[in-house]
Amino acid sequence: MRMTGPRVKIVRRFGNIQLPGLTRKAAKKRQNPPGQHGANHRRKASEYREHLDEKQKVRLNYGISERQMRIYMKAAISSKLDTGLRLIQLLESRLDNVVFRAGYGATFPAARQLVNHGHTLVNGRKVDIASFQ
Repeated sequence: MRMTGPRVKIVRRFGNIQLPGLTRKAAKKRQNPPGQHGANHRRKASEYREHLDEKQKVRLNYGISERQMRIYMKAAISSKLDTGLRLIQLLESRLDNVVFRAGYGATFPAARQLVNHGHTLVNGRKVDIASFQ
């Protein structure tokens, strides 16, 4: 499922790295990760954890589910182009992302809402599917 919960908590989980489309707020008050043991949990992350965090940053920033991410990865791997480059091309060509990059929505969730409410036209036809390519 798509993440609809508190977005500043996500920013705090990744070490206060500002994800550009996720939220305009910053976690200024609390610098440590969320949770009961966030302040005193300072173990070095494994290589697997670092890769997982990077994947989650992309997934959460673009507001896509795990299943959609898998579909995009399959398409990127089967392409003849560089896999990472093709994945970013696929994600950037989504309609909600195009609306965000054009400046109509302040964040990805706001752009997604504009698309879902039918405020976008593509080739003269109303489109309300956020993942429209």
